[in-house]
Amino acid sequence: MSKNRVSRRQFLSYTLTGVGGFMAAGMLMPMVRFAVDPVLKKEAGGNFIPTKQKVADLTDQPVRVDFTFKQKDAWYESDVTNTAWVYKEGGKIVALSPICKHLGCTVNWNTDKAHPNQFFCPCHFGRYEKNGKNIPGTPPPQPLDTYPVQEKDGYLYLGKAQPRTEV
Repeated sequence: MSKNRVSRRQFLSYTLTGVGGFMAAGMLMPMVRFAVDPVLKKEAGGNFIPTKQKVADLTDQPVRVDFTFKQKDAWYESDVTNTAWVYKEGGKIVALSPICKHLGCTVNWNTDKAHPNQFFCPCHFGRYEKNGKNIPGTPPPQPLDTYPVQEKDGYLYLGKAQPRTEV
């Protein structure tokens, strides 16, 4: 036998502490899993979002294409509508983000009478060329972001907007 004997009081204290610890862990684990699980969950589905725009209808003039997708923030799921300016250039489809790189306003195509055939930001008079390149001397510091594009069954699919540093 051991020289260090455990008294009844110590034995009960150790036993109750252990049982209490297991009970606390049993109550806390579901709460921790509830909080952490959505963050660790992998996204299902593809990277491209379908639009209602037929590829055959695209021309060399930019058109506004709205597309809706489901966005999940932890436990809250909502429908989000984004926009892209899309046109064809030499058989290649170009899709540009409408978000100005200056302060995040929305740019429009061909709305500034003084500078036709350009993207124009009405907030601080930012301008972009048709290809999305920022015009020197105007507020935007970078070109417009681009969307990767795919064609499936004659319809346009857009990926996540990607920043670019050169055109």
